[in-house]
Amino acid sequence: MTPSALTAFPFDPQEASPAQRRAVGQLLAESHASALPTDPPLEPELEALALRHVTPGEASRQVAVWSGERALAWGRLDYSHTQNLHAAHARLVVHPDARRRGLGRAVAEALRGAAREEGRRLVTFSTTSRVPAGEAFARFLGAEPALPMRQSQLDLAGLEDGLLARWSTRPAGDPYRLHRWRRIPDGFLPRMVNLMEVMNTAPKGDLEVDDWRITPEMVRAWEEMTQEAGEVRWLLAAEDTRTGELVGYTETFWHPTRAALVYQGATAVRPGARGQGLGQWLKAQMLRHVLAECPGARWVRTNNAEENAAMLRINVALGFRPWASFTEWQLRLG
Repeated sequence: MTPSALTAFPFDPQEASPAQRRAVGQLLAESHASALPTDPPLEPELEALALRHVTPGEASRQVAVWSGERALAWGRLDYSHTQNLHAAHARLVVHPDARRRGLGRAVAEALRGAAREEGRRLVTFSTTSRVPAGEAFARFLGAEPALPMRQSQLDLAGLEDGLLARWSTRPAGDPYRLHRWRRIPDGFLPRMVNLMEVMNTAPKGDLEVDDWRITPEMVRAWEEMTQEAGEVRWLLAAEDTRTGELVGYTETFWHPTRAALVYQGATAVRPGARGQGLGQWLKAQMLRHVLAECPGARWVRTNNAEENAAMLRINVALGFRPWASFTEWQLRLG
């Protein structure tokens, strides 16, 4: 390892060559395979593509450590120009073959410096119990665990069909109806954006961040990024036909090249519409849809804050079982 290999150089995926982007994608794919060997493998080309994705109103700064044309470590700092101006979110990956050589510290220091240059005083990031070294490194950096989460997994072969049928049945005269979309229709977009902000009512633990505001431009950009990557996002939304208001939604993400694994995204019901079984209805109907429309799907994986008792109760009843612990950390910059 030469001294230059311990340097985290700025990496701009917009200006980098396709070979350089693919090298970072290869790093991400190989690191994922080392941590989760039983998971469907990541595609380096798709990981390379995601390096260029930035949400409207946000910016990204990335760094990489190189050995020749091979990427040994990589880091990314994402931050908004319009909200939570004190905070940024980081991600850091070191190749399994290059760990314990100071590369993680080099990338962390580069990201810390970038955060300071952007006027941020708080950096958040995540670790999983599937990579135990991550928690140790977080504590070494001086970060504090702010939001403990449970990562759960459902074996679709063990789903109780009778339970899905019961949860999918609504009472006579029920005023709610479901919409199913891959792309939200223009006529529903403002209502859907407003509904998505209900996720701000989800537990934040000790995270020192303000509520996030969503714009139609953000939603359209997320849809385009998902489509460009070849991923299938299904969204179910419940509408109150008496008012036209959307009161609940759930979403899943599935990729044909990693067909066995489905990711459960957000699920939310407006506070005023809770207690009517809408969360159970949405989740049951989505699982039925996954079984019908995601060939080869075997598992569904999701994250829940440990303090979100209502959603954990629904998931446990469906058959989700603990798979890993997932922690959101925050690092205050002096």
